[in-house]
Amino acid sequence: MKERGLECYHRGLTARPGANIFAVREKNRPIRVHRFLMTRLTNANLTRREAQIMEILHRHRRATVEEIRAELPDAPSPSSVRKLLDIMIDRRLLGREYDGPRFVYFPAVAPEDASRSALKQLVRTFFNNSPGSAAAALLDMTGEPISDDEYKRLSALLKRAREQGVRR
Repeated sequence: MKERGLECYHRGLTARPGANIFAVREKNRPIRVHRFLMTRLTNANLTRREAQIMEILHRHRRATVEEIRAELPDAPSPSSVRKLLDIMIDRRLLGREYDGPRFVYFPAVAPEDASRSALKQLVRTFFNNSPGSAAAALLDMTGEPISDDEYKRLSALLKRAREQGVRR
């Protein structure tokens, strides 16, 4: 095994420790290593099911196919979930490790990056790509006045955003 960037590649005929020797298609597939895997998410464009799976995995940090299926609404068959997880691994959204008799899946994207990407998509879809409209909707949502500290923090963020906009 050689470590290269984000992945370790299995080369040759030697089985890695704990590997399922009957999983033929896993022989040449990259093995994703959790500690190297937190990559930057640029544009996910997740489907509804992918978004549900990402939400489950970000909440639990690690989960098996059955644990994911247990929380999916109208859960598809285990093989359908596995196929979707394989697609998400190929898109570098997820990683997996072999843990005893089954694989354990985990998000390959830092929660901050995933939330930022989801928020950008939300603003683009529902607020005509206007962060100001989204912020106004969030402030109107609570119906309660904001604290002085929160007001100062938001004012500083707005001032910085305006100054950065003028420089461009």
